[in-house]
Amino acid sequence: MDNYGLPEGISLSQVLAVLIPVGIVTVVLRQLSFSFIKVMRGSPLVATLATLMPVGVMVALVIYTIFQRPFSTAVVASTAVGIAATVGLHIWHRSPALSIIGGTAAYVGCINVVF
Repeated sequence: MDNYGLPEGISLSQVLAVLIPVGIVTVVLRQLSFSFIKVMRGSPLVATLATLMPVGVMVALVIYTIFQRPFSTAVVASTAVGIAATVGLHIWHRSPALSIIGGTAAYVGCINVVF
């Protein structure tokens, strides 16, 4: 009997018995997030989170980068360059995604190449 390349003792029915429920749960959980957004669209909580989350993400990234490595001049200088790039990009374009990506790229470039 062909075991479809499965290890000895594992049948196709056992694999399907695991994969089908996992697939169903994955699809349901992904759909719930979209349904939740539709219900909460006019919520003041969601509006507040949309305003505060980019700042919160940046604060978390800055704190993580400062305390990730031993305290040194290279870390402080790279962090300062990353913060300056982030602020500059945000003032220039007002795009949180561009600011986060650009600031992170500036920090990573400095910490790995320059310093």
